[in-house]
Amino acid sequence: MTTVEQNRTTRTEAAEIMPFGGWESTPATAAFGDHETLFRFPAADDPAPSPARLLTMALYASALGLAGVGVGLRAMVKLFGGTPFWYVPTLSLFGLLSVALVVGSFLSIHRPVLPWLLLAAAAAPLAIDILIAVFY
Repeated sequence: MTTVEQNRTTRTEAAEIMPFGGWESTPATAAFGDHETLFRFPAADDPAPSPARLLTMALYASALGLAGVGVGLRAMVKLFGGTPFWYVPTLSLFGLLSVALVVGSFLSIHRPVLPWLLLAAAAAPLAIDILIAVFY
């Protein structure tokens, strides 16, 4: 078996193992039936997203990240003063939910609307985090 044939075999196996798609080549629709893959790493043969789209998404994600850092700093200061047992796990849960939505938006960057919906949805758990941090 030549190296090219081994690479093709590996790519096919990787696409079948990973439920969200392979990363070496665009997943074939035959491997996934009629289901279209929503979340996957971009393949080498995928067209690059526009720089404006990528920059806008990155700026929005960084704004969410900076707000999350602010919540984390506020929580750390509050910890020294004593907090109830639910405070840190609740902030962590909503923060991680927001991060998961942002990651999903970047994994679906080749979709027309889904990344923007996920980024907008990522603001809601972060807003809850901010409200808990400010009013408690």
